[in-house]
Amino acid sequence: MEKKIVLTGLQPTGVITLGNYIGAIKQIKKYQNDYESFIFIADMHAITVPQDKNVLHKNIKSLVALYIACGINPEKNTIYIQSENKYIANISWLLECNTYYGELSRMTQFKDKSLKNENFTAGLLTYPILMAADILAMDANYVPVGIDQKQHVEITRDIAMRFNKKYGETFVIPEPLISESGIKIMDLQDPGKKMSKSNPDKGTINLLDKENVVKKKIMSATTDSGNEIKFDPDTKPGISNLINILASLTNMSIKDIEEQFKDSNYGSFKKHIANIVAEELKQIQDKYYEIIDSKELDKVLDAGKGVSSKLAEQKLEEMKQKIGLYR
Repeated sequence: MEKKIVLTGLQPTGVITLGNYIGAIKQIKKYQNDYESFIFIADMHAITVPQDKNVLHKNIKSLVALYIACGINPEKNTIYIQSENKYIANISWLLECNTYYGELSRMTQFKDKSLKNENFTAGLLTYPILMAADILAMDANYVPVGIDQKQHVEITRDIAMRFNKKYGETFVIPEPLISESGIKIMDLQDPGKKMSKSNPDKGTINLLDKENVVKKKIMSATTDSGNEIKFDPDTKPGISNLINILASLTNMSIKDIEEQFKDSNYGSFKKHIANIVAEELKQIQDKYYEIIDSKELDKVLDAGKGVSSKLAEQKLEEMKQKIGLYR
């Protein structure tokens, strides 16, 4: 039986956070043995907001190295840089002409980011279509996403079904893959918001943070009133976030964590989590610094460019034929 295709990508803006690792990379690591896996560096998505070109360039290579250091096997995954696949942007334009403004303006991330900057670019509005092109060009069956990204897969499904209905069967209709527990890692200082690399403060753990920094951030994490280790996101969001982190990295159930630490206080619980996180990141960092300057990265990306470009070219030509864009 032919393997189903799973696809994911991360923007090369800043260092990957623990939240990214748990919500996205760890899932791909789990799926890579069961699916045909595609991983892309979403550098074109990154430029919807201003970027320093030297930092962006450096981050692209760093992100590839981090993927591999996190356990993503280049022999089991097609890894490529989005902008090196010249067919993706063409597919995106054809999809854009079959997408409505109202759909895009209702996207949660667009509304949030546009409110913060009245001079936002058109790309900030239309980038969900570029994301749809990434997914549909590879005929992806599944897209591992966090709960907050599910809306992007939903609009991709809407666009694909509309195109199929209008022009004939063209696209596989993708489905979101969300971890069974639906875990979303929150900011350590403000558990009411997601841990984000766009807010690199003491509430965010980066995968390349030094051990002492990691432990200090965990130990200073916001907790709640009382001293009970109990999962209750509504009344105990701080401690619930720490439980989620521990559950994700150890594969323990929330119930087992509550039972194991029922007689512990917040301080000892934090210390245990700090050690678990620090050890996990040490293994990632050791591998990262081993491969970051190796020629193997270029070989991996060249191979991924070839495979993904061939598939996207075929999909673009099929779309053009169905739309009528041919001589």
